[in-house]
Amino acid sequence: MTKDIATPKRTKEILDKFGFSFKKSLGQNFLIDPNVLSKIVMAAGLTEESGVIEIGPGIGALTEQSAKIAERVLAFEIDQRLIPILKDTLSPYPTVKVIHQDVLKADVQKEMEAFFRPGQDVAVVANLPYYVTTPILMKLLEEKLPVRVMVVMLQKEVAERIAAGPGSKAYGSLSIAAQYYAEAETVFTVPKTVFVPQPNVDSAILRLTRRSSPPVNVKSEQFFFQVVQASFVQRRKTLLNNLAKFFEETLDKSQVAAKLLSMDIDPKRRAEALSMEEFASICNEFHNEMNHK
Repeated sequence: MTKDIATPKRTKEILDKFGFSFKKSLGQNFLIDPNVLSKIVMAAGLTEESGVIEIGPGIGALTEQSAKIAERVLAFEIDQRLIPILKDTLSPYPTVKVIHQDVLKADVQKEMEAFFRPGQDVAVVANLPYYVTTPILMKLLEEKLPVRVMVVMLQKEVAERIAAGPGSKAYGSLSIAAQYYAEAETVFTVPKTVFVPQPNVDSAILRLTRRSSPPVNVKSEQFFFQVVQASFVQRRKTLLNNLAKFFEETLDKSQVAAKLLSMDIDPKRRAEALSMEEFASICNEFHNEMNHK
């Protein structure tokens, strides 16, 4: 029986053996608690039929836990120095494939098709590097990859923002963008103490369950996300002020106000009070307007 990679002692042995030093620029924080790792894997509901995508495997601590259950694991690692370490630590798991590439530049769909069985149950299970969490998640969601669920470790504050509902301070354009594609929930929080080196912030496990179709119908996804972002540009300003600025080349402020009132939306409300359905209505109403200009 191989010893878990994720114990403090084994992690130190591996890092010493390869003379590895952490790169702050890559946001490297390795987990050293096997219990937390198995809880992450459990949250993804993996079976022996599952495939797993991992981003930033580090020295393979989480990869190992996924590989113990799932049929195959596909990991993307940006740091060249970790490739020989992963080859060594994951040698007992022949079902793992490590690709040395920045996932933001990778053709994930193509790699999935080459590695997983057609129609295989696939989950993303990853401890994401904090400095690029949002771009990675949005890439995976926007590309509409055939992934059932994503269970990811990220900064607690970002997890709260993604899972937030209307009326809360954390709710914003990121909440709406993520929840358009997936149902979002924070599964549990993770203390700084289970990492080496310790990050400055607490972490959380976020579960994103892919929706079969978006919860709202919009005439243009691109325009919908633009309207949402514009509405939150200055959080303290009213919806009217933010949208008037966004539409300033085509509509004057009184026209924007009149359209909002015609939809029973008070122009004095702030964006954080609006539901996704209300944003969809605004998008569809103003989309006609934009097309008539």
